[in-house]
Amino acid sequence: MDLNLKNKKALVVASSQGLGKAIAAQLAQEGANVMITSRDEAKLQAVQKEFRDQYNVDVEYHRADVTNPEDIKQLVKYTAETLGGIDILINNAGGPPGGTFESLTDEDWEKAFQLNLLSHVRLIREALPELKKNGGRIINIASSSIKQPIPGLLLSNTFRLGIVGMTKTLSEELAAYNILINTVAPGRIATDRVDYLDQHNADRQNISKEEVTERAKSNIPLRRYGTPAEFANVVTFLASDASSYVTGSSILVDGGMVKAL
Repeated sequence: MDLNLKNKKALVVASSQGLGKAIAAQLAQEGANVMITSRDEAKLQAVQKEFRDQYNVDVEYHRADVTNPEDIKQLVKYTAETLGGIDILINNAGGPPGGTFESLTDEDWEKAFQLNLLSHVRLIREALPELKKNGGRIINIASSSIKQPIPGLLLSNTFRLGIVGMTKTLSEELAAYNILINTVAPGRIATDRVDYLDQHNADRQNISKEEVTERAKSNIPLRRYGTPAEFANVVTFLASDASSYVTGSSILVDGGMVKAL
């Protein structure tokens, strides 16, 4: 299957590690030119060098904090100028901290809103003029909590659903411009974020992290955590021409963990 990603211009947010890095790597492997970004410039420099050594594409970076609207404007502007446009926008952000309703403050709620929902809104708004020129793809990374709430992750459970509502609405509004937009939701993928969640649950239940991990695996039909590359494969398909009739969808990449229909 020809994904027709060669020379496409992709902005991948939160891409110095974890799922974002895996997505950027897969897009670069398929021939796309990629802009990587995060708050950590040293990590970005290391990833840029790694990718340039491996892939024969243009890999650039720009440091940005996606909770800062001015950073977002400059990031999109720099991407369009440096890569010559934007064909693909991958919206991604680190997950909010765990907590129960009574333990979370207004500041916790505000920070999670800025990071996990409003950043997506602002990035799409800024990138739309470029995406409208030739059509394109927007993929919003969420969480399996969009289908099945995760105990102890109230902030994620709340704001990830906002991403789904926005994505579904925009799929209709943007179709006239041949812009397809979808949500992809990871389950238990072996990243630092999942390692943090396992430790958080272990502390909450006063058991070992290893026990938490084994229990989680036992609830996954495939009996293992996924790899970042497996998740990136699904995102890359949606970013490609092969997904030309998929928009407004929410796709789980969870090994069958979520039991909801």
